[in-house]
Amino acid sequence: IGYETQTRDLILKSDSTLDVILKPVAVITDDVIISATRAGEQAPLAYTNVTSDVLEELNSGQDLPYLLSLTPSFVETSEAGNGIGYTSMRIRGTDASRINVTIDGMPLNDPESQQVFWVDLPDLASSVDNIQIQRGVGTSSNGAGAFGASINIQTRGIENEPFAEINTSTGSFGTFKNNITAGTGLLKERFAFQMRYSDLRSKGFIERTGSDHNSAFMSALYRTGKSLLKANIILGKEHTGIGWWGVPKEMMNIDRRYNPAGEYTDENGVTQYYDNESDNYTQNHYQLIYSLKLPGSFSLHSALHYTKGKGYYEEYKEDRSFADYGLPPVLIGGTTFSETDLIRRKWMSNDFYGLIYSLNYRNSRIEATMGGGMNFYDGDHFGRIIWMKYPGTADRDHQWYFNSGEKGEANIYGKISWSASQKISLFGDLQFRHIRYALEGTDDDLKNIGQVHMFNFFNPKAGLFLSVASNQAAYLSFSVANREPTRTDFKEASGDSEATPEAERLFDTEAGYKLSLAKSSFALNLYAMIYRDQLVPTGELSNVGYSIMTNVEKSYRAGAEIIVGFKPADFITLDLSLTLSKNKIIDFTEHYIEYNTSDWSSEYKSRNLGMVDIAYSPSVIGSSDLSVKPIPEIELHFISKYVGKQYFDNTMNGERMLDPYLVNNIMIDFETETKH
Repeated sequence: IGYETQTRDLILKSDSTLDVILKPVAVITDDVIISATRAGEQAPLAYTNVTSDVLEELNSGQDLPYLLSLTPSFVETSEAGNGIGYTSMRIRGTDASRINVTIDGMPLNDPESQQVFWVDLPDLASSVDNIQIQRGVGTSSNGAGAFGASINIQTRGIENEPFAEINTSTGSFGTFKNNITAGTGLLKERFAFQMRYSDLRSKGFIERTGSDHNSAFMSALYRTGKSLLKANIILGKEHTGIGWWGVPKEMMNIDRRYNPAGEYTDENGVTQYYDNESDNYTQNHYQLIYSLKLPGSFSLHSALHYTKGKGYYEEYKEDRSFADYGLPPVLIGGTTFSETDLIRRKWMSNDFYGLIYSLNYRNSRIEATMGGGMNFYDGDHFGRIIWMKYPGTADRDHQWYFNSGEKGEANIYGKISWSASQKISLFGDLQFRHIRYALEGTDDDLKNIGQVHMFNFFNPKAGLFLSVASNQAAYLSFSVANREPTRTDFKEASGDSEATPEAERLFDTEAGYKLSLAKSSFALNLYAMIYRDQLVPTGELSNVGYSIMTNVEKSYRAGAEIIVGFKPADFITLDLSLTLSKNKIIDFTEHYIEYNTSDWSSEYKSRNLGMVDIAYSPSVIGSSDLSVKPIPEIELHFISKYVGKQYFDNTMNGERMLDPYLVNNIMIDFETETKH
């Protein structure tokens, strides 16, 4: 809410009084951009808001998953070991492909893998104003359906005054981050422009997982009293050493930095490492956003988005069969060679674009939204050989496979929050999604992966919010979510109709209580996530590090999230979070291959293991942040994070397990202002 401008001509006289009453007028702001997909204060959901102050305090160049590490039920991972490069996350044990991410309301997840590759968005945090994390199904959103959590990012908003910043950070393992940020401020109350350029480099903790990243962010805004037009451009370019292969467990006790990627044996029998074993990718985002305040209590929001991605990863491979690459054996000096060392590049080139919209209504008791969107994806996957030890008659840059994926998604939703009384609010949300996904061509193993799949999903949600007192609240909600399998899920099952993965369904119940006191706060959230046909990791990995998944008929994740805050004095703050959970497959049958060591014959076998833990789902996750500010210029943080044991697969075999771990960090903030 703002006020109309008034102009008066005054003749000043002594002992005179003039009363000026300004007429209120609605002024549209940046917040309308993300209001349709965010949970409000009285939403019956489990969510956490992360402010710009927190992000700025923690931002040392690491990817966003590491800046969100202290939020409840959150586990972050890093292939390089220092939070830069390929990073990912899990929330309540749910992997990143089931976490819906939007930026200014627009979908960020890759439609095929359903992942967000933070490596393609280096130093994004420097252009983020705030983030909301919804745990569980959450509210209806745009893009891939939330199937366990949602992350809603709002970029940096309007600055009233011109500004310019230069930031430099340095750290262990050759880490350097430099960025420059500048903005015009709000010109003539209508126009604003801001930009950021970042350069980020690191050698990584794990050997040969270095990063050389560049990114830029540009945003222009024009607004009147009743409308807002905003354009965002986000550019990202990365060159990152490959570290997704993992290591044998015994190497953890010998060399924790060991990385087998690019390893080969030269002609003298000496182990060498290919110096350009790397991932190289460019991803550019273009967004145009328009919001309009309509007569009465209505507002309209619409946006167009387009993302262009292109790049490859380069690998050295030893003793590869020519036949595997569609090539004949090579005859040299009377000797026939059926294998060769080679260097290959696996390429991706894709376009993702779409439209989103929402019509919003708000008065003192009702907040309602009707919205939806249409998104389209067209992606090519192909492989080329750029060098061979024995090239024979092969063409330069021989292409041995090519396949493409086309995916279209449309959704429509309506949601309403009604304050039935001063104490009770009711929430309802209905969403329909339609997906069509087609694969065509051959994969890197020369197998045809052509297939077409269509899905129609109905996702209802309902909840109750109760204001027990001015400082207490409770809530209860029930939600249903459905999710289609990923490209890898379909691809790995090609040619086997019995192995074709099914869509997953989730029934999510959330119940919570919040208490706020003068010097402390407490929140408890209980959740029960009941799955049908959940896709869970088998323990195997694809050739780019993705988990190979399989459907299990019945499974669940259930637990309690406890969040506590203390402020015993103005200069001391303690924030704690603890998640205790059970993550189970009701009745699991393991399928495996048993090899006969005498003749190396193999036999497919299976065994029933009954109720087992779901892979990569720790039963205990905890974090703490003790902040002490002895003087205004200095703030000390003592940060701890504990994650319980995690199994690689669903057999609960202690030999296939990540041990529990506790990480402690000390952070010192020194801030001072200079007069100018």
